[in-house]
Amino acid sequence: MHIQPGKPTQNAYIERFNRTFRTEVLDRYVFTSLHEVRRMAEDWRHRYNHTRPHRALGGLPPVRFAMAHSPTASSSG
Repeated sequence: MHIQPGKPTQNAYIERFNRTFRTEVLDRYVFTSLHEVRRMAEDWRHRYNHTRPHRALGGLPPVRFAMAHSPTASSSG
């Protein structure tokens, strides 16, 4: 998808994610190596997807939301 320069609203979901990642990881720590950046980013990504509640998903983390709304979860009742 092409986004015009200076038009971040053309992809607001990605821009929101980028801002969240930047403020919660990249701007918060002073890294000493690329390995450390990768480790911290992976730890944050796991928390973001597995434990952090998301308002847009009714307060559920994305993994729990996906499990609750998967076809297999709704048909196995």
